[in-house]
This record gives sequence, structure tokens and C-alpha cells, in this order.
Amino acid sequence: MEIAVGDAGLSEFVVKKEDTALLQGSGELPVFSTPRMIALMESAAVDALRGRLAPGETSVGIGVDVRHLAASPVGVSVRAVARVVEVKARRITFEVEARDGVDIIGRGRHDRYVVEAKPFLEKTLRKGVARRSLTTDGLT
Repeated sequence: MEIAVGDAGLSEFVVKKEDTALLQGSGELPVFSTPRMIALMESAAVDALRGRLAPGETSVGIGVDVRHLAASPVGVSVRAVARVVEVKARRITFEVEARDGVDIIGRGRHDRYVVEAKPFLEKTLRKGVARRSLTTDGLT
């Protein structure tokens, strides 16, 4: 793992109808939704780690503390930048910021944790097996 304070990543896309609060279920207006803005910020953090993790490692989001500061309409390009501000063992903290070309639309912090991908996924998938087993046994 070769991650350092100052490493940065970027993510950007054009806001589509399906990215709006109205269609995401997070509001009633056809403007860029907070959940999609957070996903954009997480994507930038993932980009910052790309190529810096050991083979077999990945990162998972474990915390988000952001403010959605301004609305963005459909058709506008939005971009997020994530900068590493702290590395504590396997926990990486990012400052994140999103812009739409006119305004800073969001700002905050995001934490990710570095995990071994295969064991993490196997453990997670066992939950589905346990659930199906309970259902087959007539317990749910």
C-alpha cells in the first residue's frame, strides 16, 4: 500500500435525469441528488487509490460527512476531487469537494478502509447463503 497525504483523484460526469433527487427518491425536484453527489465523491476517492493498493486489496467506504451546498440542473457537468488528508494504518481519510462549473456544490470528508477483496466478498456473500438457508428451513 503506497498511499500518501496529498494523493488525489477525480471523477466527473454530466447530470442526467436519472441522477436527480426526484428520480433517486431523495427529494421532489429535478436537480442533482445528494446521493449521486456522494457517489461522485466516493468515485473520486477510489480514483485516488487506483494503482496504489497491493494486489488483491480494494477499499470500501466506511464514512461520509458532506454538505450539499448548491443545486445543479440536468445537463450540467459535475466534477469531484478527493485528496488524502490522513492515512492511519488501513483507514484513509479524504477531503472531498464537488463543483458544477459555477458553484462549489458540495464539500466534506470521506473515509475508506483497505481490505483484502476476496475474504471480504466471501464473508459478505455468506450472508446471502445464511439468509437462503433460513428461508429454506422455513424460519422466515
